[in-house]
Amino acid sequence: MAESGSTRAESAGVPASWAERARAIIAGEAEPVAPRRAATVVLLRDRPAGTEAYLLRRHTTMKFAAGMYAFPGGGVDPRDADHSPAWAGPAPAEWAKRLGTGVAEARAIVCAAVRETFEESGVLLAGPDPTSIVSDTTGADWEADRAALVAREVTLTEFLERRALVLRSDLLGAWGRWITPEYEDRRYDTWFFVAALPAGQRTRDVSGEADRVTWARPADALAQHRARELAMLPPTIDTLRHLADLTDAEAALAAAAEREITPIMARGRFEGERLVLEWPGVADPFGLR
Repeated sequence: MAESGSTRAESAGVPASWAERARAIIAGEAEPVAPRRAATVVLLRDRPAGTEAYLLRRHTTMKFAAGMYAFPGGGVDPRDADHSPAWAGPAPAEWAKRLGTGVAEARAIVCAAVRETFEESGVLLAGPDPTSIVSDTTGADWEADRAALVAREVTLTEFLERRALVLRSDLLGAWGRWITPEYEDRRYDTWFFVAALPAGQRTRDVSGEADRVTWARPADALAQHRARELAMLPPTIDTLRHLADLTDAEAALAAAAEREITPIMARGRFEGERLVLEWPGVADPFGLR
């Protein structure tokens, strides 16, 4: 099915509603919805049987990716573009070069990665100084702060400043960038990161957007997807496929540093009445082989 370095899909996993929107967009009769910036973090932990990734299943009632297993993540808070917390690791200007954005946008994207990881897993990539990290985020006080972040009652900067914490951007590795196809009603321009689960911290099933969480080796998660046990979208599938070849979380972070962050978005065309989607450079986007 590969054509010139791209993979095409005609039906598997493609919503039927896309065909109508695609026809209108290709004909110039409709405009795609502007994508919202977002960040997603693949949390990794090393176990004797191999490295595992943290996945959560989105509620079947969600308007986007309902019932799909995904990594912790969500939309960028525009307020994070204007206010910077205490910061360790690559500066926002360095992240801007890495992510292909302006400095303010890069700051907001990295902040979103840290905030969403805490909101959806209870794991916080921050510490009392540039070389340490909090060891425990359980307890009523932490839960109150997490809830305030979810409700957008406080910004990430305000939360970190109140607790005198430093954002540890050096614990993140930029992995990729995926843009929701033009034919979707809800679209996201999402930067993917990898991070190792900090020593002493543990994930908690706290996301209001998920009804189930699991740790799984990437190869096992892909096998479960092929067996129709874990439903996943192409960005999750492709990320797990590349992670499956790595030995541990440290290797994943090293690999992240070498990856080119090029936006990936499916393109569509019609062959008769069939909508054909192509993902440049992505093999088997629906993970069915």
